[in-house]
Formats: sequence, structure tokens, C-alpha cells
Amino acid sequence: MGATANCQPKVKGVPDASAQPTTDADRATPGPLAGYTTLRTGGPAERIVAAGNADEIVRAVQAAAEPVLILAGGSNVVIGDAGFPGTVVLVRSRGLRVIAEDTTSVTVRVDAGEPWDELVATTVANGWAGLECLSGIPGSTGATPIQNVGAYGQEVAETITGVEVYDRIEGTRQVIPAADCGFAYRGSIFKYVDRWVVLSVDFRLTRSPLSGPVRYAELARALGVEVGDQVPLADARAVVLRLRAGKGMVLDANDPDTRSVGSFFTNPVLDRATYEQLLERSTELGDPPAWPGADGLVKVSAAWLIDKAGFTKGHPGEGGVAISSKHTLALTNRSGTAHTADLLTLARTIRDQVHARFGVTLHPEPVLINCTL
Repeated sequence: MGATANCQPKVKGVPDASAQPTTDADRATPGPLAGYTTLRTGGPAERIVAAGNADEIVRAVQAAAEPVLILAGGSNVVIGDAGFPGTVVLVRSRGLRVIAEDTTSVTVRVDAGEPWDELVATTVANGWAGLECLSGIPGSTGATPIQNVGAYGQEVAETITGVEVYDRIEGTRQVIPAADCGFAYRGSIFKYVDRWVVLSVDFRLTRSPLSGPVRYAELARALGVEVGDQVPLADARAVVLRLRAGKGMVLDANDPDTRSVGSFFTNPVLDRATYEQLLERSTELGDPPAWPGADGLVKVSAAWLIDKAGFTKGHPGEGGVAISSKHTLALTNRSGTAHTADLLTLARTIRDQVHARFGVTLHPEPVLINCTL
């Protein structure tokens, strides 16, 4: 099947995050959604339903009146202070099974609610290469195709072969081949469109004790190897976890910097003319870190733009929000009591100042629910 770009969403779809097993608390009286997000902000929902497997997810979505919000742990979602005026379906499905294998590869089908880092740990332990550089990312497996999760030179689009979904328009379950998922930098046909509810994801992984070629310079330096070298899977995972922890990008209840959605802004992808204008505007600052792409496009570092626009690590906002003390791209609910409005005010200030200084517009990476930037 092809993408249906003209399908208008009733509510923006939500990438899953740190899924937890179903508990009685999941079925409790609706309250603030902050407790279901890593940012720890967000108002109440009209109704909350927990779904423990794919059939329950489908039934919950079918039974709910519009609007419906699909949510697991909320590591890539910003929910407005007014909450959500409809039903929130909590994805709590778990499971991994091998559906195909040969001497060189294995294909696994993973339920949408399976915690992502637990899956990565399993693949590394089994000698299946392809996900090792995505270690430590908070969230659930169902989130990964929605925004084509990537880090340290790997993207899930490289290993996904298909995504099982419930099509809310057709009322059917189907597997969408990877080629029809519209994967792009931090995007897919699933992002911002609520037509499809992700039920499971198929990954084709390589049987190997070694990682794929290390592509990311920072990771290569930390491993003590050259870009393009391969290392034991466990080594790649351990170093990625260490690097992420150093940036406050691994969930830690004792670290206020992890009350965030990770990187709040995506790295902007510029055409050649806009990139040249950026170089002119930043002459006295030096060239920004950049990565050339196809068709003359250049991806540049959002963190560099933010820092050079005057927003350094730890920069405070109003109401208890701040830029992470470890990573310029993360906006944090440092006090633990901030409101979504406080966070968005800081985000707007950063976005507007970066544009005024460099002529580049930053775009949010998380999905915004009942709020705008």
C-alpha cells in the first residue's frame, strides 16, 4: 500500500515510550497525564484504558469515542496543561518472537509495548546486530517506526521489514512493508497522523558478534576505533549507554535532567542556499557541525545553533524549566513541578532567537498534544 498524505488526522498520533506492565493503577480514575510521560507535565484525560495485547488495543480503539490518544510511556510527547479531552489508550503489550531465520540473519516480531532498551539488550545478548547503537533510548518498540528512531549512526528504518497496524479508516489489521512506511529523518507516514495504530514491528537483524560499521565519529572516538570499524556488540552497547548517560539521555529518577523528551528540536536540514547564508552569518563563530546529504541538502547541528544563539547548558526558563545541564538540545522540567506552558515558552524563545541570529527555523522533535509551539 502507499502513503496517504491527504488523510487528515483527528488527533496527532503519539509515539510510545517506556511501556510498563498492566497494573490496577493503569485502570484507575483518570487524572493528570503527567505521570505517563517522561517530561512529567500534562493535564488530565477524560478516560484512560490500558491494553495488554494487540487484540485489546484494537478493541479499545474501536470502542472509544473520538478523540483517541495512543500512549505508552510518553518519552516523545508533550501534553498540554489542559490534558486530553478524550480516551487515552495505554499500550501495554509485551512479547518478542522469531518469525524467520537463516544462517546469516534472524527476523523478530516485537509487540508495540515491549520496552525498547530491553529489546536492544536481548538482541545484543543473542548476537543479533543492527540495533546496538540505539541502546538506552527510552520508550517502547511501537514508537520506533513512527519517528524512525535513530542515534549514533543507526536508524530503525535500516532493520525494519514491516509494521503491523490497525487501520482506523479501513477497520482492518495489516502489515505495512518498510518500503511503504515513508521513512525519513525522524519521520514516517505514521507521525502526526492517527490513521494507523502500531501493534507490532518486524526487524531483520544480522547474526554477528560484531556491530555494524561504526559511523558516528563521537562513538568511534569513545570506542577507540576508526569510523567504519566494527566492535563487539556488547562494547558498542556499553559505550552508547555511557555516552547517553553523560548527556542525561538515559532515564534516571535521581537526575532531574532526565525529566525531558530527549532532544526537543531536530537538526535542521537545509538546502545549499540556506546553508551558505548560515555560513555567512556565523563567520566569526566558525562553521557549525554539518553533515552533507543527498541533493545538496546539509543537516546542521541544532545544539550548536542553540548554544551560539546564547542558550547554554543549564539556561533557566520560567516556572522551573531549564535547558539540560548536560545537553543543549534537551529542555527539562527541572523542578518536577513545571507546567507544559512554561516549557513551550522557553522553546519558543530559543526557536525565535535562533531564527533571528541565523535565519534557520528549528522544529520540535516530540509530538505536541493539545498544545502548540
